Parts: sequence; C-alpha cells; structure tokens
Amino acid sequence: MSFLSRCALALSALVLGTACAQPIPPEIASALARARVPLDAVSLLVLPLDGGPARLSHRAQASMNPASVMKLVTTFAALDQLGPDFTWKTRFYIDGTLDNGVVNGNLVIRGGGDPKWVIERITADFQALRERGVREVRGDIVLDASLFDVPAHDPGAFDGEPMRPYNSAPSGLLVNFKSVLLGFVPDPASHTARVTSEPPLAGLTVDASVPLSSDDCAGWRGALQADFSSPDRIRFGGSYSVRCGEQIWPLAYADPASYARRVMAAVFAASGGVLDGQVRPGTTPPTARLILEAPSLPLSSIIADVNHFSNNVMAQQVFLTLSAQQRGHGSFAASREVVARWWRQTFGAGGPPAPVLDNGSGLSRDGRISALALAQLLRTAAQRPTADVFEQSLSLAGVDGTVARMRSSGTAPDAIGNAWLKTGTLRDVAAVAGYATGRSGRRYALVGLINHPNAPTARPALDALVEWTVKDQ
Repeated sequence: MSFLSRCALALSALVLGTACAQPIPPEIASALARARVPLDAVSLLVLPLDGGPARLSHRAQASMNPASVMKLVTTFAALDQLGPDFTWKTRFYIDGTLDNGVVNGNLVIRGGGDPKWVIERITADFQALRERGVREVRGDIVLDASLFDVPAHDPGAFDGEPMRPYNSAPSGLLVNFKSVLLGFVPDPASHTARVTSEPPLAGLTVDASVPLSSDDCAGWRGALQADFSSPDRIRFGGSYSVRCGEQIWPLAYADPASYARRVMAAVFAASGGVLDGQVRPGTTPPTARLILEAPSLPLSSIIADVNHFSNNVMAQQVFLTLSAQQRGHGSFAASREVVARWWRQTFGAGGPPAPVLDNGSGLSRDGRISALALAQLLRTAAQRPTADVFEQSLSLAGVDGTVARMRSSGTAPDAIGNAWLKTGTLRDVAAVAGYATGRSGRRYALVGLINHPNAPTARPALDALVEWTVKDQ
C-alpha cells in the first residue's frame, strides 16, 4: 500500500485521532532551520474542507500552546451557542423617583458584559438618557459590574507590562477597555507637540504639550519620559521628535479600579447632567425601575474585532458571557465547563480532546490545544449556517488585521487575498490557523503551532505553510 493510501485511510476519520507522519515541505523546514527551531517543537496540519485526507500532518495530535489562536475556540463556541445576532444589554435604572428631570435617588448602571462599550457609544447612551428626562441626579451614580465574577487582577503579572491595554481585566461593566489614548501633534511654530487624551476622565490632568526635538523618531515613547505614577496626573519630562509626525499611544489607565467611575462622571457632566453625589460601585436594588436599555453591537461584529485585532479583553468578555447566559452569572471556571460540554456535544466522544482553556483569550501560559482539534473546529465551522460570519471574522492575508504584514514581508505572495487567518504570538509561541483557497479552487483548514524560545523568529515558517497550502497545483 502506498504512503498516500495509508494516509487516506488513517486520516479519513479524524475522530479516531490518528495521524500520519509526512515529510515537511522543504520551504517550511528551511525557515524553521534558519530560526533554529527543531521539528519536535512544531505541529502542522492542512486538511481539505471537503473531507479528503490531510495534505500535511506533523505532530498533529500534540498538545500545544496556541496563544491568541485560542480565540477561534471562544468565538466559534459563542457563535454556535448564542447566534450571530446576539447582543449584550447595558441597563440604566432609577432607584427613586424622576420628577421634572430630577432623579430623587440613585441612577444605577447595570453592566451586561458588553465587550465594546466604548466612549462613542457611552456618550450616545447618556444622550438617550437625557432624552428620557434625566438631567440631574440628587443621589449617586451606581455602577453594577456584578454579572461577572472576576478574580483580583494584577495587570503586570503576565509579562511585566501593566500599561499595555491587552493586559486589562474583563468586567461585567467594561468601560472603553479601561484604556487611554494619548495623541501627539507637532507644532513647529511653538516648538512643542500638542498632547491630547481621550476619553475624558474626571480628576485626571494631562500635560498639554511637550517640547519638540529633532532627534530620530525611533524610541519616541521612551524619549517622552512619561510619568504615570499618579492616577491624577500624566507628566512628560522629555521631548517629542518633530520627525515622528502625529502619533497615538494607547495605554491602560494607571488606576483601573477608578477608571469607570472617572469616565462616567466626566461623560455625564459633558452631556449636561448634574450629579449631587458621587459615582461609586454597587448593585442594582430589586426596587429600581428600568429607564433605558442600551444594546451592544451584534456578536457577528464583536467576534470580527476579537479575531481581526486579537483583542484580549473583548475575547474574555465573550468567554465569560457563555456561562453568564446559561447561569445568570459568569466566571472563568463556569465558562470552561460550558465550553467543555459544548465541545463534547459538537465533536462527540471520539473526537479530538477538548482544549485546556484559561481565560478564553489565549493570553495564557497554560492554554493547550492540538492542531487536530483546531482543524476539526475549522472544518466544523465551515459546515455551519454561520460559516461566512466566522470566516469573515478572520484577517485576510496581506490585507488587514494581524496578517496585513504578509504583503510587505514578501514571504507568501500567492497567499495574499487567498487565506483568512488568525495568528498568535507569545514570548515562546508563534501560531497560525484558518482557511486557505488553493490554486485548484480547493479549500483547506490549516494550522501551524510552534512552541519554542525561538518561536517569534520562526514566523516566516508559518507564512511558508500558508503559501504552500495555496500552491496546491
């Protein structure tokens, strides 16, 4: 029996967990060798979506850390269980009476887990509240984030980068990703760069300008000598290069516990509202009366942001929602149970082992899944009525999202516009998974996982995998 015949027999039914060792294409092997990544640190699988045998299988059953590729599990599970039109609801209640625009009591904002309650939508919701007659609160604004049970979070624990927005923690009432955008606009006439910040945060002062320099733009963030030590003031002790042009610096706010309170106070005031009391955390009393229900963007739009931009906190919000929808209260542990049950129902007792999920985002050292499991997930997703929604949530090679760089790298010219991918990167992980259309017109699920200290430098090997998949004739 020929090698291909043996492979066809072994891989015709993946639920058996069989795999077939195949020679790694030389262009992939060469890229791995240049990065000094051994083959036993790599897992590869390319499966036709039409159900034929694998074109390539190398250590496909190995349990690997996929980094952000784990978001494919979270987003498909959510799409499969909640549907593309699912929305989250942020609800505004009055705990008291409303008379002639005055709330005699508290205004309560109860979070529904919306992954993208950003400043533009928050502003619109406060305007809608004003149109319903709320102009003054003679009490407090109470923020209810109790939908999710999230453990205490140290934003610097994962990688020592507490100011990076990707390290922000989820919340039942997630406000604008708990982030601040600093903008820098050179003004040569005044020899300064103007500094802008958004969203507005009550009690936060940001230096309005910073001196200009003619230095090289490389390392411009360090040259600013920014001081974030106080949650009430952002200072700059350095300079900004005129060569940089306009730049944006996204940051996690230095005091995340007070972020939502500061934003709510500032936006309510900007909408013309008057607050006699304070903005504080709390829960919704059973006697409170609903006055406004603000829906989120649909799940189809949310997962596109999660996968296109690899947004960790949005992915965690989606993940927590899976248990909140079933149990009325979300937690990481409960969502792991929900996904495990869904996995068994979807792939059966003989299917690939369920992934080891942490927080649903892939921002984890403990997450594990096999290339076989990911490929099966991709192939199953392609058979669902929501197949187009899921595929379009991925980034198009060389065009957008995390794989836009493939056009400039020149490592995969045939893949440009022919592969829809999710990438993953951690200190010792490089990964890719998604769909590709071959020259023949045949479509494939492809997965490449690398776990090794040199993994980030082996990204060209994964680009070569995508290119090889497209070149199928």
